[in-house]
Amino acid sequence: MVRVVVVDDEELVRSGFRLILEAAGDIEVVATATGADAVKEIGLHRPDVVLLDIRMPDVDGLTVLRELRRRKDPPAIAMLTTFDSDEYIAVALRSGAAGFILKDTAPDQLAQLVRTLAVGGVVLSAKVTRTVVDGYLESGAGSSAASQVAHLSERERAVLVLIAEGLSNAEIAARLHLGVGTVKDHVSALLTKLDVGNRVQAALVAQRAGLLESPS
Repeated sequence: MVRVVVVDDEELVRSGFRLILEAAGDIEVVATATGADAVKEIGLHRPDVVLLDIRMPDVDGLTVLRELRRRKDPPAIAMLTTFDSDEYIAVALRSGAAGFILKDTAPDQLAQLVRTLAVGGVVLSAKVTRTVVDGYLESGAGSSAASQVAHLSERERAVLVLIAEGLSNAEIAARLHLGVGTVKDHVSALLTKLDVGNRVQAALVAQRAGLLESPS
């Protein structure tokens, strides 16, 4: 079972996400919380995945994200937003968010996104991807994406493409017929060469460098 905590200031959103996710059968929402209670509840239940509202009136999602990322072995954290042009997206990316999900994501897609997060994959709703690619990467890490990618070996580039497609290390290993340990080494090396802090940033560099089709 994938253990999930949903953090949002609206009770209707929390209960709705619980109903949708638990209907999948292999996902358990072990707790829901507002921003003020989030860190305590997540510490108590130790979920695999946290779905975290990016904007909350009591304690905002960015504050919770930064606190969780400072902890040892933090869960995978995806930011929830109703805005495909939310100015907080770039800040969340720099702070270590593992993905971004629009609140109007189709119910049949939500469970799969959570499964992807649980195995270390990258989750970016299509509209959010466009926002980040056109904004964050254009102004920062993406300005030299092509030259960054040019420093990668052929194998590292193949791994990068699969990271950008949302695959976990185990899935990449199976696809490329490599050991999981070898994939981890390639991931570590390419993150260093790209000068990025996490898989989401690496995936966006791949997008900006033209290694993937641009989202429609």
